[in-house]
Amino acid sequence: MKYIIPLLLLGIAIGSLQGQSEILTQKGTVSFVSTKNVYVKFDNTKALKIGDTLFFNQNSNLIPSLVITNKSSTSTVCTKLMDRKFQKGDEVIAHTIIEKEVVVEEVLPNDDGLTVPNAPVITPEEDKEPAIKQQIRGRISTASYSSLSNYRNSHRMRYAFSFRGNNIGGSKFSTDAYVTFRHTVGKWEEVKNNLGRALKIYSLSASYDFTPSTRLTLGRKINPRLSSVGAIDGAQFEKALGNFTLGAVAGTRPDYSNYGFNSGLFQYGGYASFTPSKKSSFGHTTLGFMEQTNNSRIDRRFAYFQHSGQLTKQLHLFSSFEVDLYKNINNVISNQPQLTNLYASLRFRVSRTLRLSASFDSRKNIIYYESYKNFIDQLIEDETRQGLRFGFSFRPTKNITWGINAGMRFQKSQKNTSRNINTYVSLNKMPWLPVRTTIRASILETDFLNSQIYGIRFSKPLIKKKLNAELYYRNVNYLYRNSESGTAVRQHIGGASLSYRLSKKLSWHLFYEGTFDKRNPTFTRINMRIIKRF
Repeated sequence: MKYIIPLLLLGIAIGSLQGQSEILTQKGTVSFVSTKNVYVKFDNTKALKIGDTLFFNQNSNLIPSLVITNKSSTSTVCTKLMDRKFQKGDEVIAHTIIEKEVVVEEVLPNDDGLTVPNAPVITPEEDKEPAIKQQIRGRISTASYSSLSNYRNSHRMRYAFSFRGNNIGGSKFSTDAYVTFRHTVGKWEEVKNNLGRALKIYSLSASYDFTPSTRLTLGRKINPRLSSVGAIDGAQFEKALGNFTLGAVAGTRPDYSNYGFNSGLFQYGGYASFTPSKKSSFGHTTLGFMEQTNNSRIDRRFAYFQHSGQLTKQLHLFSSFEVDLYKNINNVISNQPQLTNLYASLRFRVSRTLRLSASFDSRKNIIYYESYKNFIDQLIEDETRQGLRFGFSFRPTKNITWGINAGMRFQKSQKNTSRNINTYVSLNKMPWLPVRTTIRASILETDFLNSQIYGIRFSKPLIKKKLNAELYYRNVNYLYRNSESGTAVRQHIGGASLSYRLSKKLSWHLFYEGTFDKRNPTFTRINMRIIKRF
């Protein structure tokens, strides 16, 4: 009913002005959405008046959606007539009645007794469209990683620079960079012989927004709508059309051996992404197609799907998978579709105190170009990432949290199976315990390894918002099953860390970990970092 009255009024106005007026149709684009208003840009707003209705094209039906409350020469400020979530790039339509009758201009006397035309009253705009604002975030860090033992000492240095600048200088240009450089003290020849091993460029790109809905990106960047495809060295173009976003990419893939530039790994493709406009919905869905080559020969052709969003207020889903569309094995070409790299994750918030989760992961193994985890942590991560996992966390009181995660990996060959379970209890600000305490236990069984790990961690701010300290201990037991008698290893791992905030944007971190094993020499790791943010 609320749409009938504006349409009737429009029809009556059109009928009464036949022969004396015409209808001017103008298309505008939503440029900004605030909590109260919707801003719409036009080529010009000379024919538009405060109080005019703007329409939204829904399935070829014009639905009254907005009312103009203020305007400038090219922009209007509007309020909503319908419960719809407007986004940048949405198209709206204005139907304006232009009267053809001649208007006699009123003449008023001025202070000198002369007559001048009556000037129009200019109403100051109260809600001007916000200007483009520059947003810059960056970080520079220097770190040392020392490994000490009876048979070898190693000292590595790592320097990192990250920068993200949106609308630099209030312009339409944005940049993104994340670069690291690392080397071993006393082994500078390794850097000279292989710079790509020391220098890692994970992101280095520049973007230009032609309009609020059109963007071009050049350089190395991971597209969040194609996240599992990885970094793309080249050009990425994106255009938003209402709830849909269309994109195209062309460039190369980083080299597998050192993550450097490789001109022989050309790739190109396109995608379409949909973002719902309902207030109760969140997320996006992407469908894309990619073709990857190796020295001008087809290496891989596949379709890509990704979805992230809330199915309900309590249930969140993330899923992605790829379907290979091309194979060339022993010079035999096949276009039989094959599902690969499947990942799905569900998180369900039952209540404020109880949360459940489930996931399935059959993605390929991850290549680590940098890793600073100890041996047992890296081993457990590799053995527990793939497969089916379930988890829950329960928070009966404000200061107590209990959680369990369990997973299993299975294959048709039954040669690479694994089962794991870990549980933890976190205690925070207990009257009888002045530090935050987390107790954890985990069990892992694979075809070649069994392990049990039990640990406890304490953390406490020594100086509020200035100095924080952590202390932990882990008892590690694992058995290699691939030897005839089996090799059992028992380790005691202890560690401590300090984090000191020298100023609002400058911090210092110190980390120590010792691994004690009766059969092997003591192994010590010391890490120190200085981080400057800007």
